[in-house]
Amino acid sequence: MSLFDRVSLTARILAVNILPLALLGGGIFYLDSYRAQLLDERYKLARIEAQITAEALAGATRERQEALLIQIGKEQDMRLRMFDSEGLLWADSFELDEPRFTLDDPADDEFGLRFARWLDRMVDTVVSAEPVPDYIEPEATTAEPWPELVRAREQGVSQIVLRDAPDGTPVITAAAPLGLNGATLLTTRNAIDITESVRAARSTLGIGVALTLLASILLSLFLARTIVKPLQTLSRAASRVRLGRERDVEVPRLPERRDEIGLLARSVSDMTEALRQRIDATEHFAADVAHEIKNPLASLRSAVDSLTTVQDAELRGQLLDIASHDVRRIDRLVTEISDASRVDAEISRAVFETFDLAELAENIIVTREDRELNRGHEIILTKPASPSFVRGVPIRMERVVENLLDNAVSFSPPGGVIEVTLSHVDDCIALTVADQGPGIPATEREKVFRRFHSVRPDEEDFGNHSGLGLAIGRTITEAHGGSLEVSDREDGQQGACLTIFLPEAPTGDARR
Repeated sequence: MSLFDRVSLTARILAVNILPLALLGGGIFYLDSYRAQLLDERYKLARIEAQITAEALAGATRERQEALLIQIGKEQDMRLRMFDSEGLLWADSFELDEPRFTLDDPADDEFGLRFARWLDRMVDTVVSAEPVPDYIEPEATTAEPWPELVRAREQGVSQIVLRDAPDGTPVITAAAPLGLNGATLLTTRNAIDITESVRAARSTLGIGVALTLLASILLSLFLARTIVKPLQTLSRAASRVRLGRERDVEVPRLPERRDEIGLLARSVSDMTEALRQRIDATEHFAADVAHEIKNPLASLRSAVDSLTTVQDAELRGQLLDIASHDVRRIDRLVTEISDASRVDAEISRAVFETFDLAELAENIIVTREDRELNRGHEIILTKPASPSFVRGVPIRMERVVENLLDNAVSFSPPGGVIEVTLSHVDDCIALTVADQGPGIPATEREKVFRRFHSVRPDEEDFGNHSGLGLAIGRTITEAHGGSLEVSDREDGQQGACLTIFLPEAPTGDARR
């Protein structure tokens, strides 16, 4: 069993619905690549601006240089500083005019900005971003605290450096040589728009994912509740049934549910009811078996006990006959009981085949005549011109027909006629066995199908029948999807009429 199989259904539903959203939410971390692209473009812009500004300042007078510093600073929102060949600061746009930007103090920020900085740091940690040095405005007014100025003067090419302001926004400084006398230009830009753009994209994505995730969780819980709760109810009811507690416990049928859960609930309820009926039938059958076997056992014990005290040879012979009769009766009972107890299971495992019921009945009648089982009674078979194909287990249907013929022979008067008729009735094949006996009263017609219920003719020896024949016959017939019924003879004459109804096999399945 895998770990996933041990997880509850609710957790599985949540995982299946949340996992895709979680993967989508992971896109927040990959916005860092978007930020890197923006910074790369800004690097190029800062380098070009520094070079162009340095070229413009190189040939200008001191007054013109200061005017350009003020003008470019205003237009580009930058801070421009010029250092002479000795590395001393001799012009600063922020001192010549109002500063174009100020670095925020994070201690004064509201919660939203503090959370945004925390999220920035978390993303940087997850994506393993390279550390960025903090931007610290040096107190000295020389070029030494600025490594980019030193490299630009030494190498004669512009240099770019990225630093983080106290509020987490990027500060881009660009140093470029100014003329040929060793002077340098330093531009400083607080690229707050990059941070705001990334944070806006991240917030939009985060809010969208969060709202969708919340909706998905609520819908998943609702879905889990509609599935899991009825399943739990069914499970608890099934457990009580399994433990044998609360005999009358009702398995909910959930009639309002028209989905698969409702179908399952009704199937479980029907199955439980069928099991209860089967258990009740088994208990009643066991009680009936005990009762039926107890009588011949008591007679047998009485006969055997008397044999030890009786000296008369004739009386001893009678006792031996009684004991022998009781032994045969018990053997017959055990055989019938064994057959009745396993008929359902055997038919449920059997493979049905198509056969002609009329042909089967004809073979049975011929065999009985050969074995002289009809006791002088005439059996007349009437069958339709067309075949009477049904599906089932032929050997089991033979047993049913044999039981009906045995029953008819037992009740028919000497020399009586037994009529076996096959016909097509709607979509069924009907096999009727009619005798000329006393018939079965309407009040007794269902009782004759009860196990061990037997009302035999007075002239018949006691104990020759177990009372299971018709009960077994109905069980086998119903297992074939048919029925076994009792009615009056259609011709109005005296006698019993028992009819087997079996579904007719489709023409395409008919085979001999």
